Amino acid sequence: MRVALVDPLAYTPPYDHALASALADKGHAVTLLTSHFPHGRAPEPDGYAREELFAPLSTRVFRRSPLRLAAKGIEYAPSVARLLRRIERLDPDVVHVQWLPRPEVDLRWLRRMADDRPVVLTAHDVLPRRRKAMPVWPDVLETAERIVVHSERAVEQLVELGLDRERIARILHPVFPADPLPPPEGRTLLFFGLIRDYKGLDVLLRALPDIKGARLVVAGDPVDPVPRTSGDVDWRLRFIPEKEVRQLMTEAAAVVLPYRRLDSSGVLATAIGYRRPVVVTDVGSLGEIVREFGAGEVVPVDDAEALAKACTRLLQPKRLAAAYEGADRAAKELTWKRSAAAHDELYRAVRR
Repeated sequence: MRVALVDPLAYTPPYDHALASALADKGHAVTLLTSHFPHGRAPEPDGYAREELFAPLSTRVFRRSPLRLAAKGIEYAPSVARLLRRIERLDPDVVHVQWLPRPEVDLRWLRRMADDRPVVLTAHDVLPRRRKAMPVWPDVLETAERIVVHSERAVEQLVELGLDRERIARILHPVFPADPLPPPEGRTLLFFGLIRDYKGLDVLLRALPDIKGARLVVAGDPVDPVPRTSGDVDWRLRFIPEKEVRQLMTEAAAVVLPYRRLDSSGVLATAIGYRRPVVVTDVGSLGEIVREFGAGEVVPVDDAEALAKACTRLLQPKRLAAAYEGADRAAKELTWKRSAAAHDELYRAVRR
């Protein structure tokens, strides 16, 4: 089957890469249509083709410039035209859209695609982060043949929006494979990945003084302003290449994800791949996965006191060892091979 994966602004290159590779392993001809990844080096294609069609200037030249948004706006229409022409030439059996950067305008080209071939949309964000996109979101959902989500909570949210349950496919976010690390020790906590306001770093910084003896490493590219504070914090504010991630995980006793919203997380998938226990907020699939496998602690959103208590509990040696075993169980079950099989079944169901 010919499959086109579409991630216009390269929001999730590791996810795109892992899914494309797993689908290629099942014999599908996969093309990833995306842009240059502005925060570092994207994974090299393995069994699939990657074409960078979108926003060639704003993702390369203007990444840190105030001109970036203006450049994106100028590049939008030509980028969409390139995408539609490439889809026409590829003639895929299924177009699988991973992200819509601006749903309120992307809906037009999504509808044009859906007129000629089945479109599947993964709602990594069950609801758009931007208010301007909310009025068109039901139309976006209705345009796609199927909506992929990663949690039971997301299924129920979409049903509440009026989407038929039969059109929703829950496919758990797989773990990013890694050579397992030995059981964790010590009291180092890790906050890792692109730093955005919704990821709740400020909550973790408020909690840190109440986590006795803990050291915090904050490692990632600050897309949004970073709240600074006193305390034992090791700041590593830059894009972290893949070759350095293993050392970060080796140093960490646990990874903390105090997110305010999100349905799934590549950071969680990375941490569990290395068998690192986690503390997560109860959003999207994060709490579901951690509870199901016993891989750590789950706390309410925006609750610094609860976060401090959960980190303190998890750093106790017996609890840390049990969560390590839970992360190991999750890593063995949540594989890309299983995800590709579920996607394969979905594509065959919508193929015209």
